[in-house]
Formats: sequence, C-alpha cells, structure tokens
Amino acid sequence: MKSSIFNLLDRTHLSSTRPAKAPRISFPGGASRRDWLRSAAIGAAAFSFWDNQTIEAYQQNVNTNSKPSGLKITDLRVAVVARAPMTCPVIRIDTNQGIYGLGEVRDGASKNYALMLKSRLLGENPCNIDKIFKKIKQFGGHARQGGGVCGVEMALCDLAGKAYNVPAYQLLGGKFRDKVRCYADTTQVQDASEFGRKLKARVDEKGFTFLKMDLGVGLVERIPGTVSRPLGTTSRNYNNTQHMFTGMELTPKGVEHMADYVAKVREQIGWEVPLASDHFGHIGLNSCIRLGKALEKYNMAWLEDMIPWQYGDLMKKITDAVDIPILTGEDIYLKEDFLKLARMHAVDIVHPDLATSGGLFETKRIGDLCQEEGVAMAMHFAGTPVSFMANVHCAAATENFIALEHHSVDVPWWEDLVHGHKPLFDKGFATVPDTPGLGVTLNEEVVKQHLAQGEQYFAPTTEWNVDRTHDRLWS
Repeated sequence: MKSSIFNLLDRTHLSSTRPAKAPRISFPGGASRRDWLRSAAIGAAAFSFWDNQTIEAYQQNVNTNSKPSGLKITDLRVAVVARAPMTCPVIRIDTNQGIYGLGEVRDGASKNYALMLKSRLLGENPCNIDKIFKKIKQFGGHARQGGGVCGVEMALCDLAGKAYNVPAYQLLGGKFRDKVRCYADTTQVQDASEFGRKLKARVDEKGFTFLKMDLGVGLVERIPGTVSRPLGTTSRNYNNTQHMFTGMELTPKGVEHMADYVAKVREQIGWEVPLASDHFGHIGLNSCIRLGKALEKYNMAWLEDMIPWQYGDLMKKITDAVDIPILTGEDIYLKEDFLKLARMHAVDIVHPDLATSGGLFETKRIGDLCQEEGVAMAMHFAGTPVSFMANVHCAAATENFIALEHHSVDVPWWEDLVHGHKPLFDKGFATVPDTPGLGVTLNEEVVKQHLAQGEQYFAPTTEWNVDRTHDRLWS
C-alpha cells in the first residue's frame, strides 16, 4: 500500500476537477515566473536550468581571487631590509595561482631561519595554516630562531586572507576594535629633563597616548655609592647569566637617583599619559623590589623584564611585593611558557612579540589563555610594516589587548616600504584594514633602496629546495 503522499499525488494527477486559479505573483524586475525561477536556481545546483557555458560566463564576472583548495606553495624568497631601524628579513611565499604572501623574520635574526623551512613548505596548501605550523614549529626554540617559523606563519595568513578575500583578523575570528593603540619606546639619555622633553614630543608631534622609557642601571652605575657588586666581580661581567642576581645591587642612593629621574620625566609629560619602563639591566631581586616600591608613586603603567622571564618564581616575588603591573614575554616562543607564568600569577601582563611567539594564531591563543587567568596582553614589535600589520590584525582580534609597541616612528621612509591604506599609524593609533590578508603590498622601488648590504630583492633560493637541517654552514 502506498503512503499517503503518494496517494495524494495519484489523486491529484488523475482528478478531472480543475484546481482553483492561483493568485498572480509579482516577481522582481517584472520577470516572468519562468525567468525568475531560472535565476534563483543558480544557487541550487540540483535545480539548475542553465547550461555550462552560461554558468562559466556568469563566473567570469565574479572576483574569486583564487581556488583555495587547489593552492600549492611553489617558492620562498627573502629581501633583507636594513635600518628599519633594525635589520629585518622580509619573506615572500609564492603559489601556483599567482598570489603570494608576505611575512617577516624577527628583527636582527638570520634569514636562514626561514629559508631552512622551505623544503618543508613546497607543495603544501598555504590555507592549511595550523597543519603547516604544527609541522614546522619544532624548528623554533628561542627569540630569534623562532622568527623563521613566525615569519612563515605571517605569510600563510596573508596568503589565506587573499585566497578567501578576507582580512587576516577575520581568519582569527573577527575583531574587537577598529583601531589599535600604539606606544612608543625612546632610548634613554642621562639628563632626565631632556629625556622628558623627547617623550613629550612623542605626544605633541606623533599623537601617542601611551609612552615607554628605558630605565637602566647605566643611569647610575658610574655614580659613586649608587651600586654595589660582590668582591671580584667587575662591570664587564656583572650581567653574566649565572651571576645576574649577585652581580649588582642598587644602594638606597641608587634607588633614589633612578626614582628622581622618573619624577623629572613626569614633570615634563604630565600625569595623565601612561608611562611604562624597560631595560633595567641585570640587578638583584631585592633591588628590583626596592626600586619598584620607590616608583609606585609615579603611576607607572608597567615594569618590563626586571629579571629574565625564565625565573618565574622570582618574578612572582616582585609581582607580589610591588604595586605596579609586572610584565615580560618578548623573548618567549609558543604559548606554554606564557600560560605557565599566567597561571602562577608571576606577571600581571604578558608581552609577546608576534615574530617570536608563534605568529598570529599562536599569539591570539596566548592572549585568550592568559585572559582566562586574569592576565592582560600588550605586544612588542620592532620591524617593517609587514610585521607591523600582522601585529595590528592580531591585536584587533584579541580581546585583552592593551597596546602595541612601535619602534620605527623616527624612520622617515618606514611607511613608504609598502602600498596600502595610509597612514598605517596616525595620532597614536593604527587603523585595522579591511583589505585581504595583511592589507599591504611591498613598494619594490623603496625596498630596493633600503636592502642590507650584499642582499638582493627576492633572489632565487633553489639551494634551499632540499632539507639542509643538518648543514651547519648556514647557521
């Protein structure tokens, strides 16, 4: 026996009774019912009324960018930019469909950290970002060496964004902000008032709303009675890693002198702009605590890298004792050590450098995981606009982000290295672009003018098409 639906169909088919006239339906643009159904059928292949020639003609008017499922990596080349203000190897990953991605090895690192990965990338689909990252992340390991893995990951994000015609932040899950707050670092000078005026110019001339200063022991170590060292230790080796907590201590006079330096800076810049500090030098744990307490009254945004990040238990002692946020992280590779510091509450803020920490996806993971532990995230950056824009996209997509470092504000040709939405930085903020990938392309003419000595603009690298992991000549 047939089901009721088949019975209904049979009766309808066999009925001699004429059904009631259906009401007239108006279709868009005055099209007939048949034309409208034919147009609507484009989105449902099972009901398509168009022949292949018509469909192909229709697709020619659509910007598909590429066919992501068929993308393959065919090459990796490097152009090393000098004085940006650091030396920065910019990488380009090419594909079989003509689109490419830009990335950057961390400032000061060897281009070979990226080139050694080339043989492992050829033939891979660059849209498989996580798969490739897990394949190559074993070849990172410390601040500069990890730059090869991170540079490749940046270029993959640029490529995937172009392939899918979306900005890189969209690959990370979307954005929390349209503008990214930046802060400026400024090399210290001995005269505090002069240094304060230099910082004030960052506000008045560049529009910064967040500042950072160097506050190293170099300010005091030549002043009698400001520092003490164990017997037999000299100024040449006091910062040896094995002796960093016994090599130098600040005396009360030294602490007072450094605190007075910050007081004079505050007089110049005022009390409203956030002011962080960095580059203390290798001073003892107790000196860090005494100095931190002396700086509390100057409303510091954070104290950065007072001791090396590997000493998490000692850093926690500083964090617990000092009423100023404690920060570290620019030399940490991958999320695990960040999470360890956050879970033990050794720091109040983590500070990854995206070109060391693992790239865009890993740095967003760092921010998200640390947020669950009540720890915020600032970001370190020193490089070309390529890495800068990778940071901007990541910062936009990470909820607990505070501010991004900008080391290149004094390089007049820095923004000229790329084409794209300009200015990249304006009045203390970077605008998050909505163009595909990282949102910038290289200005070939300007990049060629600023290549490092002996370097070429994306010269062939066929010698790296094979695995050279064990070839020590390149390291």
